[in-house]
Amino acid sequence: MLRRILIVEDAETAGATLEIALGHIPDVEVERVRDGREALEYLASENGRRVNAVITDLEMPLVDGWELIRRLREEERFRLLPIVVVSGCQNPETPELVRRLGADAYFGKPWSPLAVRQKVEELLK
Repeated sequence: MLRRILIVEDAETAGATLEIALGHIPDVEVERVRDGREALEYLASENGRRVNAVITDLEMPLVDGWELIRRLREEERFRLLPIVVVSGCQNPETPELVRRLGADAYFGKPWSPLAVRQKVEELLK
């Protein structure tokens, strides 16, 4: 069964690294958008209805990752959708804050592509 992961990342290098790392998960298709607004639009589309996990940065233009997580957790159909945060936010409270908001995992930058991939594989099972 094909699973779809949505990457929400405005930094080209980080987004490309995540695409490569997650693209190696068997039976996974990776899509990428630049910010939370594009993510919400994508998730409202027909393709978005088949998303199995979201990987998001926190600091992005328009709709940031904080707002994206909050809005996804407010919608019934996204309450159990795995959300992984990969961010360079330097606040030491960020990991706990994103977990309270509803994220399933947090990786601070610099992060290990392998560790992110392993966590996503675990969440998809």
